[in-house]
Formats: sequence, C-alpha cells, structure tokens
Amino acid sequence: MLQIVLRQAGFETHRIATGLEALQEFRSYRPDLVLLDLMLPGRDGVEVCRDIRAESGVPIVMLTARSDTADVVAGLEAGADDYVAKPFKATELVARIRTRLRRLPGEGETDSLTIGDLTISVSSHSVKRGQLELSLTPLEFDLLLALAKRPAHVFTREALLDEVWGYRNAADTRLVNVHVQRLRAKVERDPERPEIVITVRGIGYRAGESQLD
Repeated sequence: MLQIVLRQAGFETHRIATGLEALQEFRSYRPDLVLLDLMLPGRDGVEVCRDIRAESGVPIVMLTARSDTADVVAGLEAGADDYVAKPFKATELVARIRTRLRRLPGEGETDSLTIGDLTISVSSHSVKRGQLELSLTPLEFDLLLALAKRPAHVFTREALLDEVWGYRNAADTRLVNVHVQRLRAKVERDPERPEIVITVRGIGYRAGESQLD
C-alpha cells in the first residue's frame, strides 16, 4: 500500500523485507532517501540506521508504531533525520519526504555565509573551517544554514521545526534537541562550550557571532 502511495506521488521505490539485507541493498541501490521501519525483522531499524549513517549522509525518515520517547530518541541518535508515527496520513508522509529531498537554494539566495569560524557555501552544500571541510548530513547542513541566515535571530524549537523539517509541532521538539547535539559534535571545537550553535535558555537557539573578517 505504501509503495502505491509513493509511486502515485511520483517516487520510484525499492522495498527491502528484512533488516538483515537492508545494508547490502542500500549499497547496491543507492537511494535518494530511506524510509526505515523501526520494527524490521532480522535486525531492528535502529541498528540498520546506525550502519547506513556510518557510511552515508542520505536522508533517513523513520517509521514507528512506538510512541515511547526512548525508542524515538534512539532512532534519532542513530542518525534518522525525522520520524513518522503509525498510523499516519499518506499526505503527511509525502510532505515529509519532499521536505527532506528539497535541496536547491532559492533564487537570489546568498551563496556564502559565515557562522562562528565556519564558512558555508550554499551552492556546493559544504561547510569549512579554514581549508578543512566538515562532513555534515543534509539535515545538519540545513539546520546550520537556517541559523546562519539570520544571525541575530533567536529561534524557538518550534520555529526551527517549521524552518528545517517543514512542520510545527511542540511535541516533536526532541527532533531539534537531538540534531543540535549531533551538529555540535561535528562543528564545535568544544561541544560542551558551544560557539557555533548557542543555547538561549528558555527560548531556543541562535547562531554564534562570526569570527571571520
């Protein structure tokens, strides 16, 4: 049923039945996005997600029948970009997929931005500290870019959900928290004392001041 819905929406699909074959099929097929069920037979979705993320920045949307926070956070910490809880509306899932696949910069958008001591190139989808290029997933890049575009703005978690994930839901702010932690682990010199992604207590996050001339 899900394959039919996705094909009607214009997507080409490839279904994997078990977690045991998922990684090998991923390597062979090289999809633009992975829909990953948390409850896969053979190997669970969290393990598969961790394996895929170890070698690819491909967008991963997790499907789960579990509403327990620990299960959802485990999937996000393993590298999933987003999750959709069952039962879900087909239109909601398609919208989430389209958001994760949206990669082109808008017309007239500034190509080069700075945040802290980092330089962001929008057109090449790259982030550098000096000559060192940092390895970010597409979602981590989008999160960093959203902050860098409005350096004086303090984003609530709900506003970041709207800007980066494409929807606003206070119950899903854990998405923001987990991905901020993952982003800091990659871009901060000391994640315990962040200078790139700054927490504004009681509100949300803002960009660190540019340290580049």
